[in-house]
Amino acid sequence: MKILTKSFTLFATVMLFAIGTMTAQQEIHFNFNNEKTGDVPENWTNISGKWVIDQYGTNRVLAQTAQNKGMVFNVAVFDGAVLQDVELSVDILAISGNEDQGGGLIWRYQDEDNYYIVRFNPLESNYRLYKVENGKRIQLASAKASILEGKWFTAKVVMNGNEISCSLGEQELINETDDTFTEAGKTGFWTKADAVSDFDNFKLKGK
Repeated sequence: MKILTKSFTLFATVMLFAIGTMTAQQEIHFNFNNEKTGDVPENWTNISGKWVIDQYGTNRVLAQTAQNKGMVFNVAVFDGAVLQDVELSVDILAISGNEDQGGGLIWRYQDEDNYYIVRFNPLESNYRLYKVENGKRIQLASAKASILEGKWFTAKVVMNGNEISCSLGEQELINETDDTFTEAGKTGFWTKADAVSDFDNFKLKGK
């Protein structure tokens, strides 16, 4: 794993505050409480949509606030690490959306047209694994799922080699293989169209 950043807002099982090597046993676990509201956090890139630090009660979150339409994907990428094999999780709260709701994780991100996604959509009551290849989103697997309205949910993914395991909370719902993206890439968050969502407690582990 290559670390690209000098520092980031985090608390970790093993804390990393300098450029270095992170083994598969080390985990970045961070929130956004020290970031300034209204800004894109340090070490993140707003690829599409509108991602800003927002206040949620006494906590700060990374919020996707754009209300786009159709097949617009809202993407925020963490620039702090480039990973091949990963374990990722994030807490998500679906705030609103008429066309789409919820959101999820991306990984092995090469550019805005090539990466993997897993996402939960409360409107459709499903949890789905996709790849975006050359700008086209292709479904790889789908599972039925439901979360009570207004409740946080946790999206999780583990990818080793070509094996992909996706969980919602503690329940594994998808187990799939795919060989499209074999190179290391960045990780991040994703929503679609008008899905306004909050993201927090991002955990990142890999090599």
